[in-house]
Amino acid sequence: MEFFVISMLNGLSYGLLLFMLSSGLTLIFSMMGVLNFAHASFYMLGAYFGYTLSGVFGFWPALFLAPVLTGAAGAVFESQVLRKVHKMGHVSELLVTFGLSYIVLELVQLIWGRVAVEFNPPAFLQGPVFTLINHSQQGLSLVSGEAGALCQAAEGVRVVCSPFPATRGFVMLTAMLMVVSLWWVLTKTRAGLIIQAALTHPQTVETLGHNVPRIFMLVFAMGTGLAGLAGVIGGFTFITEPAMAATVGSVVFVVVVVGGMGSLSGAFLASLVIGIVQTFAVAVDYSLMQLLADAGLVLSAHWQDNTMLKLSVSQVAPILPYLFLVLILIFRPRGLLGKRET
Repeated sequence: MEFFVISMLNGLSYGLLLFMLSSGLTLIFSMMGVLNFAHASFYMLGAYFGYTLSGVFGFWPALFLAPVLTGAAGAVFESQVLRKVHKMGHVSELLVTFGLSYIVLELVQLIWGRVAVEFNPPAFLQGPVFTLINHSQQGLSLVSGEAGALCQAAEGVRVVCSPFPATRGFVMLTAMLMVVSLWWVLTKTRAGLIIQAALTHPQTVETLGHNVPRIFMLVFAMGTGLAGLAGVIGGFTFITEPAMAATVGSVVFVVVVVGGMGSLSGAFLASLVIGIVQTFAVAVDYSLMQLLADAGLVLSAHWQDNTMLKLSVSQVAPILPYLFLVLILIFRPRGLLGKRET
């Protein structure tokens, strides 16, 4: 039982981090029709900005300033580069953002080096937020923080302690606050209504006196700023290194396509599904051959030597999101909750 609870919470935290990252890309695509290939690079910039700023100003100022700086970098790129190639079509936009990803990677390596930096979480996020204890005689119990002596088993008693890191709890809390804030801005504020109107009726919005190019610049800055926020949190939760953009970049596009291009609710659902499935898959050491054997099927000697059947679920876990992507494209091309054909 403790395995299920902790794995579910880990899956939810990973899925919510994916949504923090993919929401910015979804927002940019839904509002501007631009598929930003450099989105994961802004995630990496946010992590390195957070690392540098936390060493100078502390954690909380860094958590606020790093997304602002990342969003400002996105605004400069949109106004000075992307806007000029927008009229040339989607291919030019894809190529220029693809090139930006390599430029950002080289700049990061020049400034911060090619090895991982030590971006540690603040003191209040070190250690577990709670510990789940499975006692063979007393059953399940929950203890705030570290369990300490409660995890020491007496003779003949089995005790399993499963701590849940405070960093992952902070990821979940921040992501939920971001979801509520993003929904409120887009649906309940005048600025959000103007942004949505500029998407479908740009000429009418411009007639009313609003600067549509500036609105799109702000949307791009908001999307890259959200990636920067995810980068700060992901940086101290996992690892801050030059390869971090490549690690999550492809998964983010899987989330966006599976959820539905331009659908924030679809991206939220896809992020949770992929996060939970991949987390459970990594923890399951069970092969297809074992599954067939448990079902009572007797395999021939040829099939028993088949390498593919000997692979465990944890070994194939990294390809599961891409398998999910292929199935979605075959059976539901518009995604889970999307309205556009991908």
